[in-house]
Amino acid sequence: MKNVILSVGSEFPEFKKTSVVSIEKGKEFYELSSEELKNSGKWMVMFWWPKDFTFVCPTEIAEFNKHAQDFADRDAVLIGASTDSEFVHAAWRRDHEDLRNLQFPMLADTSKSLATELGILEANEKVAYRATYIVDPQGIVRWVSLYDLSVGRSVKEVLRVLDALQTDELCPCNWNKGEATLTA
Repeated sequence: MKNVILSVGSEFPEFKKTSVVSIEKGKEFYELSSEELKNSGKWMVMFWWPKDFTFVCPTEIAEFNKHAQDFADRDAVLIGASTDSEFVHAAWRRDHEDLRNLQFPMLADTSKSLATELGILEANEKVAYRATYIVDPQGIVRWVSLYDLSVGRSVKEVLRVLDALQTDELCPCNWNKGEATLTA
């Protein structure tokens, strides 16, 4: 299988998927769509992990959750996603202490259609790589990162890049919010 990863400048694919938003009985699931996100006028940060009930994945999910307010403060909707079902997501949230109070939806791409369109499926197991997309309010991909299955990503780097993109200016290497940008 040859992956062709959806990259910067592309329009993020349309989708409508069930997501887990709570562990409260009867309020667990929500149908999330790309149309709803576009209509919000906000940035979107969608991060993918390979499998629920694993070892590296909950460390990333918990770290994104610790920074959920930082994303909200930047007018960004944070979404976690994998190819596991909404029922597996819900069970994992109930089972794992660090995942019980997530402040963002866990998208279930059981058909693997969105992961396929993004080009992020691992060839053998057909699970998503650790991919992160930053999408602007117009639905255009502005940043993509992709990690091997065994390596966790840096949430602080995702925030740094989001800050840089939102300046709409030239930002030098290792730039951080509050520092001077470059002028042409």
